[in-house]
Formats: sequence, C-alpha cells, structure tokens
Amino acid sequence: MNIIVLIKQVIDVELNLRIKDGALVEDGLNYVISSWDETAIEAALQLVETVGAGEVTLITIGPERASDALRKGLAMGADKAVHVLDSAFDGSDSFAYARGLAKLLETREYDLILAGKQAQDTDAGLTPSMLAEFLGLPQVTNIVKVDQAEEGKMVLHRKGDHGNEVIELTLPAVVSVNDSLNEPRLASLRGIMQAKKKPMETMDLAAIGGDASLVGESGRQTKIISLLEPEARQAGKKFEGSEEETSKQVIDLLLNEAKIFA
Repeated sequence: MNIIVLIKQVIDVELNLRIKDGALVEDGLNYVISSWDETAIEAALQLVETVGAGEVTLITIGPERASDALRKGLAMGADKAVHVLDSAFDGSDSFAYARGLAKLLETREYDLILAGKQAQDTDAGLTPSMLAEFLGLPQVTNIVKVDQAEEGKMVLHRKGDHGNEVIELTLPAVVSVNDSLNEPRLASLRGIMQAKKKPMETMDLAAIGGDASLVGESGRQTKIISLLEPEARQAGKKFEGSEEETSKQVIDLLLNEAKIFA
C-alpha cells in the first residue's frame, strides 16, 4: 500500500505565545509537526506494516525550516519526502494549500492520502476535505479506528456528531485522522541516522505545474484580520458553610452575577 501523508510544521503550542499589535511575536518560537499529522504518520506506518508491502511518502508545503519536520517523519520510519518550497505560497489559507497539493498529486500514484483532521495553528480542519474535492476522491474525516485494510478497500470508524460511524471506503481516497487513533512512535537513534540518507525532493510552484494566482495571498479565500490574547482566567470562588447555605450562595451567584438565566 502506497500512502501519502500530508504534514504541516506549526508553532509549538506548548510555548507561552505572545501577541503584540494584533500579530504573533515570532522571536524565540519553536516549530514542530502538528500533533494530528504525527498521528497520521504513525497510522501510515502501521498500515504498511500490517499489509506487508508499500511505502510512506511525506509531503509538506512550507518554508525552509519545514524540512526539519520532514526529517523527523523520515526518522519515524517514512520512506521519502517531498518539500514544496516557494514564497508564492506565503499567505495561503486552507483553500490555497489544497489547490497546491492537488496540483502536485495529479501526477502521483498512491492508494491513500492521510492527514491530521486539523492543524494546531489554525484548527481549521479544511484542507483534507478540499483536497478530496479537487482530486475527485472519496473522503472520510476524523478517523478513530482502522478496522480493516486490504487492496482497494478499507473499513474505518469515524467520530461523528452522534457516536462512532463505521464506513467502508473504496481506494484511492483521502482520510483525516483524530489524534486518539494511536500514540505516535518516537524516532530511534538508528532512525534519525537513516533519515539523513532518505530521499527528500524539493520542488517549487513551477515544478508542480501550479498557478501563482491560485495560491498565496491571491488564492486564499479567508484572511486573518488580527490576533487577540484570551482574557485572563479569573480566580475561582470558594463557598463555606452547610450544603443549604452554600447552595443558596451558588444559586444567587448564577442568577445575579453570572446571569445564566437572563
């Protein structure tokens, strides 16, 4: 089974992020693979191991530093990587990224395209679905379990609005995964050393046959106006006394201060 995994390098959300004048302060930021995409890499590796044949190819669109994310994925066990590196993609949103990926994948052969259900930086969760539409492929989102995988078919469990749904999927297809699907493996020292020798292809927009008017600032359908810091969490309130006394205090707070029934 030949699997393509789409990954994105994002800001490490565990850091203390700072906002100034409506924009993110980039000094001192650390970048990592989006955690949902790490889950997608692990899912791809497990599928190839289960089937017993195939390869895993990682693809990302991003600046030069994004090659670090690809190398980490290769160290986890992926076979090769493609880095689309072109400033024309600067300012892209989900729509523009999906356009670029669709152009690249038009000429590639694969059985399955895997991605995280959303990226940690935007939380949009739109690129995989848009990509499936552009490529004319079936899609399943928010996968929590792979029940069966064989040539030309998969049986998947997805987390829906009203419980888990079981879906039989014909390949090739696009699938996005929930981060509860698995626990991504850590790269071993041997894997890190091997990753340095694995092929990584670097391509620009022209090489993938892309159109500059469909990506970046000119191709995006959404725009971030500004970023705002969340309000500081207020200290909690402690109620003392008997159950009858504290119950009255809580009800009074909900009615008159929180005004939840207003």
